[in-house]
Amino acid sequence: MTNVDMNETLNTESKLHQSRFLKACRREPTDRTPIWLMRQAGRYMAEYRAIRAKHSMLEVIQNPQLAAEVTLQPINAFDLDAAIIFSDILPPLMGMGLELDFVKGVGPQLGRCIESPADVEKLTIPKAEDCMGPTLEAIRLVRQELEPRGVPLIGFAGAPFTLACYSIQGGGSKMYEKAKRFMFTYPEAWSQLMHKLVDVVADYLIQQAKSGASALQVFDSWAGVLSAADYVRFIQPYNTRLFQLVQSASVPLINFSTGTSTHLDEVTKCGGDVIGVDWRMPIGKAWEMVGHNHAIQGNLDPTALLGPWEELQLQVDRILDDVGDRPGHIFNLGHGILPPTPIETVKRLAEYVHERTG
Repeated sequence: MTNVDMNETLNTESKLHQSRFLKACRREPTDRTPIWLMRQAGRYMAEYRAIRAKHSMLEVIQNPQLAAEVTLQPINAFDLDAAIIFSDILPPLMGMGLELDFVKGVGPQLGRCIESPADVEKLTIPKAEDCMGPTLEAIRLVRQELEPRGVPLIGFAGAPFTLACYSIQGGGSKMYEKAKRFMFTYPEAWSQLMHKLVDVVADYLIQQAKSGASALQVFDSWAGVLSAADYVRFIQPYNTRLFQLVQSASVPLINFSTGTSTHLDEVTKCGGDVIGVDWRMPIGKAWEMVGHNHAIQGNLDPTALLGPWEELQLQVDRILDDVGDRPGHIFNLGHGILPPTPIETVKRLAEYVHERTG
């Protein structure tokens, strides 16, 4: 590498390091509040629907070029401060021996579900390079595109509890009664399952960082189906171990869960530089529970993007006013963008957050 090439590399890395998003993760002051949106690449965008008209969900995830293209679609369309790699939390389960399909109109469906302790014994612990190679390659491709622009890329994975729920339930559920029954009935097998998932998820997250992800988010989408006491008993030990292991990636870690407003302090104890919160609690109160030694991400109700601009603006202002000038806030939704969300609303939201805080 020549001196010119080395200087260019150092300049692009410095630009990335000083991005609004990564500075906010470090609780450093930013010129404007950074914004990115969960599920910012998805069905609300015509470009994405055009790709999905030709390819299944799994085909897009397992094709690095297509996954990279979809990841970049919202970054090219909106004034967003970070990208998140296009994938799903469930494909690592395929490497463990489960079957996965995304059924139109139904959602993810898992075959060969866990029904007994013997099924847990059969699960393997694959290396991420072996079972998630296409996503790791997609990260490398996106990093090449985004680094010169100073836009960070977020990698992600599902938390052990959420993955365990899917692997036992076989799909989405309101109560996850099968998963909770297994958890209560077979505590030793539950512990074994969670330990295996921790190992798989930790390796996957670390490899995403090595491939070029500048930050990592853990999605515990179904943690809210447990009480605070059961969260401490059945989730906290495993999430704590997960965040301890992934610290070796040396990138900011985002700990996101839904339905955990009553025990955000216990969620925070698991780890993470940034705590992502849903819309069920004012963000100022949530930050008090989390502690101001952490950055915070959130927390607009996704359905607010379906209403008139005047109402959306009111809700955005309330969040920004609640945060004030304290550094370390990353504006986001309390969960993913809904498919009916108008494109113009997303564009206007991103621009408004920057205008309002600039």
